[in-house]
Amino acid sequence: MKISKFVNYLFSLLTMKKKLLSACADLQLASINSLKSTVDESQKSANEYGAPKDRYDSFRTQLLRKRDMFAQQLAKANEQLDILMRIDPEKEYSIVEFGAVIITNKQNLFISIGLGKLQVDDGVFYAISPAVPIYKAMEGKKAGEEFAFNNITYKIEKIY
Repeated sequence: MKISKFVNYLFSLLTMKKKLLSACADLQLASINSLKSTVDESQKSANEYGAPKDRYDSFRTQLLRKRDMFAQQLAKANEQLDILMRIDPEKEYSIVEFGAVIITNKQNLFISIGLGKLQVDDGVFYAISPAVPIYKAMEGKKAGEEFAFNNITYKIEKIY
């Protein structure tokens, strides 16, 4: 009986990680689609304006710079989606590292890409990047260990 409870418990944890990963992917895809639309609109505006009126046509240059800026943001968003897709939702973690879900006495964290607050089922999670300071404070820790960040002590309750 205890084994079946443990299997159900592991299944529920992995299901939660899949839901978190799906929520992150949905947010990132929405951002990518929005940026694609903006790049297309910026290019359309530049095309509608026509050829440069003279060598110093600052309006057209401004339109093209705007398009290029959004294109760079789009490339970054695609890179972030690729990073997110490297996470294996089936993998169990025993230490804080990329891809892990961390449950602390203060908040729940998903080490993935920096997307901020996520509401999944009845829980609130924060999708954070391994580049943020709170991750650096808890990197490599195990369940039951503590770490301090901004003069607050956190206790890691679960890692999966």
